[in-house]
This record gives sequence, C-alpha cells and structure tokens, in this order.
Amino acid sequence: MRALTARKAFLKSLPVLGGYLILGMGFGILAGRAGYGILWVLAMSLLMFAGSMQFVGIGLLQGGASVLITALTTVMVNARHLFYSISMIGRYKNAGRYKPYLIFALTDETYSLLCDGSAPEGTDPDLFCFLVSLFNHSYWVLGSVAGSLLGGVLPFPSVGIEFSMTALFIASFTEQWLTSKDHLPALTGLLGTLACLLLFGPERFLIPAMLLITLVLTLFRNRITAGKKVEP
Repeated sequence: MRALTARKAFLKSLPVLGGYLILGMGFGILAGRAGYGILWVLAMSLLMFAGSMQFVGIGLLQGGASVLITALTTVMVNARHLFYSISMIGRYKNAGRYKPYLIFALTDETYSLLCDGSAPEGTDPDLFCFLVSLFNHSYWVLGSVAGSLLGGVLPFPSVGIEFSMTALFIASFTEQWLTSKDHLPALTGLLGTLACLLLFGPERFLIPAMLLITLVLTLFRNRITAGKKVEP
C-alpha cells in the first residue's frame, strides 16, 4: 500500500513540479542578486516555504524591517491561508503524526490538489496527503537551491523575476475557470478583490478582500457543494 500511495502521490503532484521548479529558481536568483547565499535560500525554503512571502521577505531583509513590520506584512500577504485552511480542518482531523507537517505545508497549490478530500483507491489517505505535500515542498526547495547556484553563473538581469508569483496566480485562476463549471468562487475572488482595491487602496485592501470573499463563499457554500456533487 505504501508503494502505491507514494506513486499516486507523486503523479498527483506532477502539475506543481514545473511551476515550483521555475518559481523556486526565480526566488533563488533574486535572493542571490540581493546578496543572500545558498544557505539563506535553503533555510528560507525549508523552514518558511511561503512562496510569495519569500519574495517579499528579500525586500524586508534588505530594508532592515522591524519584527512588527515583518509580522504584519506576513499576515497581510498570507492572510488567504487563514481562510481556506479552515476547510481542511475536518480533512486533517485524524491525520495523527502527519498533521503538523500537513498544516505547515498547506500552500495554495497543495490545497488545490487536496481540497476535494479524496484519495486514490487502495491508498492510505493521510499518507497520500503527506506525500503530496512533501513532494511539492521538495520541488520548491530544489528549485530555490538551483536558482541560487545558477544565479551566480548565468549573466542575465533579474529585473521582473518577482512577477513570477503573480504569473502563477494568474495561471491558477485560468485553470480553475477552465476546469470548473461553477465560476462563482473565481468571480468572487476577482470582483471582491477589485472592489476592495478601489475602496481601500493598494496598501489596505488585502484583509477586507479576504473577509469579503470568505463571507460570500460561506453564504453560497451549499450551492457550491451541491454543484460539485452533481459533476460527473
């Protein structure tokens, strides 16, 4: 069962492989150009594993940001995790020794792979979730380290590399739009964020946007759940 679970988890994680390798390399290159060596890159990717926050973290480190500013920025950048992770409480409730790592490794992409709560037939569900999370984490670490090594060798400008995370979110939105019949979650995220951006400005829109999105999705939860059940 373990071998089958590992194989199925690896296959499940393959869509994230290419993205994390490229994005991780972007982070490694950006960190290297900012003066942070491979040990910094390895430590941040192993212990933070925060994607967009790691890109932002480079700027915070360079600017000598205080602990308070760093904490507030982290909450704002990763506030979405507080909301969508709520839906995984029941899924991870009985995960036992895997639970701490599952909570730590719940990124946007891992969530998108595991949020349906299903596991392939004949596999250990908790081990399956753990291995999918672990594979995704390893892709990010590998990409980051590779970027750190290549960044000091390849002669090209690093301007615009930080946009790679934005590109990933655009790709994720497009994939959700194309594969889902119910566009309410995607439209809620897009229109809710745009409305809060116009109302609160670029520096204060994130928390209100996440609260608004959570409220709308909670109100329409039964409709969304029913729509998923009738899909073939």
